[in-house]
Amino acid sequence: MPATAAQIGLGSKFGIKNGSTYSDTAEVTNITLPGWTRNTVDATHLQSPEGWAEFIAGLKTASDCTFTINWIPAISDPLLTAFDAGKGDFQVIFPSGTLAMQFTGIVTNYTPGEVSPEGKLTAQVTIKPSGKPVLATVTPAP
Repeated sequence: MPATAAQIGLGSKFGIKNGSTYSDTAEVTNITLPGWTRNTVDATHLQSPEGWAEFIAGLKTASDCTFTINWIPAISDPLLTAFDAGKGDFQVIFPSGTLAMQFTGIVTNYTPGEVSPEGKLTAQVTIKPSGKPVLATVTPAP
């Protein structure tokens, strides 16, 4: 058996498209990437064989992208700008720096966390993808 090709997430980047390029944003501490799911449509009829329910493939849907950031309060926050815009283009670059998941989505949640004497400031962000998330080759930054 060959050696593993597993990777850790250190070095991954989250970006928001601004014009024709993606800008890294925030100090992201963890990301749950969008996944792919497919709905099913019940197609059972009165003569379905042996009384078994039958289904046909329905629409495909991407699950939410959620992540936590070290929240740095600022008047100009690209995630809040994306929230206000209603829809944006996003990407997560993986540690190799040459492959990314890209998707269009709607920022549905931006919640700063608890403020405490010794706790760091964090925020939770949720983006609902609209359409298909894709894996794409990217050119590493110089």
